[in-house]
Amino acid sequence: MLKKFDGYIIKKYLASFFFTMFLITLIGIVIDYSEKINKFINADLSFFEVMLNYYLYFIPWINGLMWPLFSLIAVIFFTSRLAKDSEIIAVLSGGVSIYRILVPYLVAAFIISALLWAGKNYLIPHSNKLKNEFEAEVLRKNIEQTLQNDIHFYLNPDQKIFIRRYIKRDSSGRIFRLERFKDNNLVEVLKAEKLTFKEAPNLWTIKNYSIRRIDGLKEEIIIANSETLDTLLDLTPEDFTRNTKGMENMNTSDLKEYIQRKKERGIGAEKNYLVELYLRSSQPFAIIILTVIGFAIASRKIRGGMGLHLAIGVIIGAAYVVVSQFSSTFSNNLSLDPILGAWLPNVIFGLIALGLLLKSQK
Repeated sequence: MLKKFDGYIIKKYLASFFFTMFLITLIGIVIDYSEKINKFINADLSFFEVMLNYYLYFIPWINGLMWPLFSLIAVIFFTSRLAKDSEIIAVLSGGVSIYRILVPYLVAAFIISALLWAGKNYLIPHSNKLKNEFEAEVLRKNIEQTLQNDIHFYLNPDQKIFIRRYIKRDSSGRIFRLERFKDNNLVEVLKAEKLTFKEAPNLWTIKNYSIRRIDGLKEEIIIANSETLDTLLDLTPEDFTRNTKGMENMNTSDLKEYIQRKKERGIGAEKNYLVELYLRSSQPFAIIILTVIGFAIASRKIRGGMGLHLAIGVIIGAAYVVVSQFSSTFSNNLSLDPILGAWLPNVIFGLIALGLLLKSQK
């Protein structure tokens, strides 16, 4: 009996989930299309071109954001119907505990979580890249930012540079300083009024420069005013550009490599990327937590039925989204640890789920 009941619940959960996903995704596409239709017309794109080149990749993006909320709505939707028809009461009357009834819910939630984890880590970043390229080309969205003032970072563990001002137009820098270290001791300082990119991949020209070499108590200074010098640096113009959508376009392997590279260079801009990395694991896990919350709420047969259950579910889902946004923002901009910023909403709502489950009917 329980095996049939388990299969019944899993089937109901998955069917309700994918129906909810289809319906809300369709609404999202319609709303987004109505907002951007003038831009599509100005770009001389047909409806089918827009669907194939943009909305085909928009669908994974929006689903990657909304699947935890979809799971909550789906659980409440079909569990409320079970409670209304007294099916849950019948199972409880047969001596089955509320926790045993929860098992097939968790199995279905785990399946959806695994799909979302694979999507967030590998599939969705690829579709995001194509979506963002379309937006940059057709919708004229500026997704790049350039480092301009007071730039510090390491080229490698023994070389550190400083540029007072970088000009993207001609790939040049003003007031350049290169420090070389050996065994944690400063051994050379190169200063120049101007640094200009000359040739790919990493040939630069410095002008009006001076070199100071330090060997213990001995020093050597070379001053070359009005002279130029070509030098190879582990530096390219792309290092001064930040793609605001860059972390969305990277799969998890690329994201980890990027974070490691930035840490080695000491740029200190990897915190947003760390939050994104941890969110790719915490958000799929949220499906399991919200499934427990939805079950604990909707398994009660109460006056008001599905309407009240859905209203409570929407409020809880909205609260989860708000807490997640606040937590991520605090982690990005303040001193909150990235892993804590990504997982704090799950901790808070996990405790709520536990409390609701303990108080649910038995």
